Amino acid sequence: MNEVLRRAMFDAQLTEVDLSARLAVDPKTVRNWLKGQVPHPQTRAAIARLLGIEETALWPSLCMLGAGGDRPLELAAVYPRRMAISQQSWLSLFSAAESEIGVLAYSALFLAEDARLVGLLGQKAAQGVRIRIALGDPEGRNVDRRGVEEEIGEAMSMKIRNAIACLGPLLQQDGVELRLHDTVLYNSMYRSDGQLLVNQHAFGIPAARSPVYHFRDGADSEMFRSYLTSFERIWTLGRAAALDAGRR
Repeated sequence: MNEVLRRAMFDAQLTEVDLSARLAVDPKTVRNWLKGQVPHPQTRAAIARLLGIEETALWPSLCMLGAGGDRPLELAAVYPRRMAISQQSWLSLFSAAESEIGVLAYSALFLAEDARLVGLLGQKAAQGVRIRIALGDPEGRNVDRRGVEEEIGEAMSMKIRNAIACLGPLLQQDGVELRLHDTVLYNSMYRSDGQLLVNQHAFGIPAARSPVYHFRDGADSEMFRSYLTSFERIWTLGRAAALDAGRR
């Protein structure tokens, strides 16, 4: 289901019949789009104009690298940079979780500052979904080193403190855990049950401008499980964070 398209139609107060009439197509065609079918380029452009939203927001696969051809079945997509992933795509990822959500990053400030995403995590926690968040230790040497690499200095540790402060209400909920780690982080991870977004880290390049690999768990998901093992190891090495860590 293309939740982004469905939501955009709802926001524009257009039904399937309305959209089909505006575009002179069969209502079944609109239903196929909602089920995930990607329209032809000319039609995509017309839909985007009609709904007032970018094509790449409606169909994130348009900005994915390697969207076709031979690739491992567990690799659902590759994004050229994290910024190419829309807010709605993040919401859809975490909305699908039924048992566990995991976040491993240095700051994940883009997530913590998004009220809708944080609110969704709170809803999931209330539904019994376990949420584990591992952020960099703002006083750790590897956080300092990452700040130097990105040429932002102490701003890296400040970003972490800001993230913790933004997550404060969420961290008060049952089922939500926060740990701080001091590891050399080769990638950030965002897990929703059997889906995993792995944001690569490159020397001197902010994570927001680095590639993201989208993995899905399956019978032969070797890469998914390797990354999950790494997540668990870092989680084990992390320390429980005091809730006032973001205010120091």
